[in-house]
Amino acid sequence: MRNVLFYLMTILIWGSTWLAITFQLGSVDPMVSVAYRFSLATVLLLLWCWVRRLRMRFTMGEHLAMATQGVFLFGVNYWLFYLAELHIASGLAAVIFSTVMVMNVINGAIFLKSPIDMKVVAGGALGLVGIGLVFQPELTSFHLGDSGAKGLLFCFVATYLASIGNILSARNQAHGLPVVQTNAYGMMYGALLMLGLSAILGRSFVFEVSGLYVGAMVYLAVFGSIVAFGCYLSLVGRIGADRAAYATLVFPVVALVISTIWEGYQWSTPAFCGVALILLGNLLLLNRKAGNKKPEELHSTLAEPVTDAN
Repeated sequence: MRNVLFYLMTILIWGSTWLAITFQLGSVDPMVSVAYRFSLATVLLLLWCWVRRLRMRFTMGEHLAMATQGVFLFGVNYWLFYLAELHIASGLAAVIFSTVMVMNVINGAIFLKSPIDMKVVAGGALGLVGIGLVFQPELTSFHLGDSGAKGLLFCFVATYLASIGNILSARNQAHGLPVVQTNAYGMMYGALLMLGLSAILGRSFVFEVSGLYVGAMVYLAVFGSIVAFGCYLSLVGRIGADRAAYATLVFPVVALVISTIWEGYQWSTPAFCGVALILLGNLLLLNRKAGNKKPEELHSTLAEPVTDAN
């Protein structure tokens, strides 16, 4: 029963964070909003580490590794996702993010020399066709000044950066860096990067004192960045990484349903078919075979988001 609860919380929280991001878009610059979000998450995670008396002293090299992970996972990629949701519905952004599983496998082969089988090729092809169907209106009316095209580009670049962050996290875990402390410091470095860039670029550090903005920031920091991640890690420990990773197949659909209610996203037959193909493609990736035990363990790490989806 507890496993079911953890699974449902992971799906519902990750699926809803995409809409919560839209409540942070408005009077506050997206880059500054990202800085606020991860500054709060950093304080809360560091406090958690202190309460639990977790080891917090690391070498300069380890801090560099954690900072690099933080830049990709808690900095630039989130800023691009925020920008993307200025142009496209939040549910569509979540669907694109589901392709991170494909990117993880490809990047794992490139950077970690992990083997690729034909299931990966087939799953990636299905995912690309599915994305094409979901974005059929944007693709058929594509031109350089199109707002939807900008959102599409921002989302794919952000997802790829997140995938690189996943590879870095896999590397850091393989080198013995603890996940919770690494995420705490990674969020801190990501927040510092966004704060520094905001200052250099002359962004205004205004703060919107409204229920929606403050509520969204707290929800994203506490639930999206801490609670869902804790539930997901509990699942990994209880039922295994491969089974836990199925959450990433479901939350994009949850996000699209929420987007339908709140943002008026219009479903069509191609969109339904596209989502089905994306999920089927990711399912093929999860069921791929590995040549030996060690690559299988590495694939299990790369097939799942090693940090919160949002």
